[in-house]
Amino acid sequence: MTPAGTASSGIRADLLSDTVTRPGVAMREAMATALVGDDVFGEDPTIRELEERVAALLGHEAGLFTPSGSMANQLGVRLHVRPGEELVGDSLAHVLRAELGAAAILSGISSRTWVSERGRFRAEDAASLMITGVGPYQVCTALVIVENTHNFGGGTVQSIEEIRRARELTRERGVAMHLDGARLWNAHVATGVPLADYGREFDTVSVCLSKGLGAPVGSVLVGSADAMAEARVWRKRFGGGMRQAGILAAAGLWALEHHIDRLALDHGRARRAAEAMAEAVPGCVEPATVETNIVIVDVAAAGWAAPEFVAAALQRGVRSYAVDPRAVRLVWHLDVDDEATDHAIDVLCTLLSEHGPSLPPS
Repeated sequence: MTPAGTASSGIRADLLSDTVTRPGVAMREAMATALVGDDVFGEDPTIRELEERVAALLGHEAGLFTPSGSMANQLGVRLHVRPGEELVGDSLAHVLRAELGAAAILSGISSRTWVSERGRFRAEDAASLMITGVGPYQVCTALVIVENTHNFGGGTVQSIEEIRRARELTRERGVAMHLDGARLWNAHVATGVPLADYGREFDTVSVCLSKGLGAPVGSVLVGSADAMAEARVWRKRFGGGMRQAGILAAAGLWALEHHIDRLALDHGRARRAAEAMAEAVPGCVEPATVETNIVIVDVAAAGWAAPEFVAAALQRGVRSYAVDPRAVRLVWHLDVDDEATDHAIDVLCTLLSEHGPSLPPS
């Protein structure tokens, strides 16, 4: 599904995604004064600092700055899975649902999926799909992917205990693990689990700087030094070699210093909105499932088709995203303050109540 409308001055609460943030004055100043060099030759000091910082935070040896989270994920996948082998993950995983078949198209990789509740990861689901040691008779599983937090699951935080159990099972079978940690910062803030505790359970981890942290561009892939050297080669093959990109990396460094702890504000505002909508129309959302900054609203429970609801909310200054015909996603971020949240609550609750369960869809 696609969002209705585009950003404009009439939008008072932009909940389309946490990718819509714009760099503030201080971040722009950090970008403007960044030391730079040619990163294809490994000579950009600001990028090197960012890569080292993120790798250390996640308990790994080295990092690689990439233009996007999708590229970071696809590089991680390519490192572990040879053409003709497979990766396994849940059916709603971003790598499999929202990266446009990149693993198959770019790397000749097949995939299989399990169905999960709100994207919740269970080690036994991964174990049930893994096939190893079958020689030329079946496709061999080379990689398990985990997404934390889970986007289409509604910001679900994955259990560190389940991750550890999966790590034991995959290690026994010779299968690698990759973490799509685009919103791992949110999981860390929500649970208090150190970033390195999550990171060390995976062979590679991708984290995004342009979602909740508010940088304009970029993600970082981390892993062993050897793996990142190989990933740098594949980044160039995939068209991701950058020159004086320290200007972008400087925004990421600034975000790491200033925007991690404040994610708790986004979580609180999302939960407050969910509670208000649940009170307005019981059954449209369960507040207990709102663990971080994402709220998935079952607008069909109030008689709406998702695209119609998105269009109606946009007319009243609230932008959102239809994730399927009956559900709308709302994402809180650093550009949505208490005032914007109050406006969103008023609009969303009014729409849900006006088009209540007793009325047929328009």
